Amino acid sequence: QVQLVESGGGLVQAGGSLRLSCAASGRTSSSYAMGWFRQAPGKEREFVAGINWSGGSTYYADSVKGRFTISRDNAKNTLYLQMNNLKPEDTAVYYCAASRWLGSRLVQEYNYWGQGTQVTVSS
Repeated sequence: QVQLVESGGGLVQAGGSLRLSCAASGRTSSSYAMGWFRQAPGKEREFVAGINWSGGSTYYADSVKGRFTISRDNAKNTLYLQMNNLKPEDTAVYYCAASRWLGSRLVQEYNYWGQGTQVTVSS
């Protein structure tokens, strides 16, 4: 079992930055691939970024590539999402998740989820 708790969301103006954190707990949490997803009102949950267990491989949705950076610190059991040059369309609830599947971008292939943190970008 893996428990995930996100933090760091908030209100920011367009062009600004935020860093999300996800604290993980559980005996084997560091062995999972991790990902960030987001869900805007009235829309389906979508993949944002993912990272393998060692942090050596990362992958991104085209909409955030070049603006967002995913990283992890296994010694601290923490996942991060650095978000730069934020746009109003980035407004959503952001979720971190853990998966046994390396490289997955599919919601159904992530086994554990946090409760989410709200990110609001004003224009």
